[in-house]
Amino acid sequence: MGHSEMLLAVAGLKPEEVKVLTKKLATGDWSDFPKAQRTAFALAYKLSREPAAMTDHDRGALIEVFGRERAVDLIWYVAWCNYMTRVADAFQLPLEKENCFMPPAKKDEKNEKKEKDGKEK
Repeated sequence: MGHSEMLLAVAGLKPEEVKVLTKKLATGDWSDFPKAQRTAFALAYKLSREPAAMTDHDRGALIEVFGRERAVDLIWYVAWCNYMTRVADAFQLPLEKENCFMPPAKKDEKNEKKEKDGKEK
């Protein structure tokens, strides 16, 4: 499970919902999504594939939908995510096995998980 899938799980999506949504996002056909999401997806796609191709028109579309401050937030966040991915790839860092975005389990939950894992082995 990648970080995007982990974040969707934290947002409350069930594993099957995460699978369906990520598959749909990967097709590039975002026509079923609201305009704000389509605009954000287009930004993420363009900045990930060809960052130097960003134009005033692209920035204007973001500002029209999100306002100036939120548009800056989106550009910064997408650029930062791309940077972090490239650093992780350069060092060949593996993804975490557990969902690193979930709140830490309480002590009782940890003990139950250890007991359950011990019984399954």
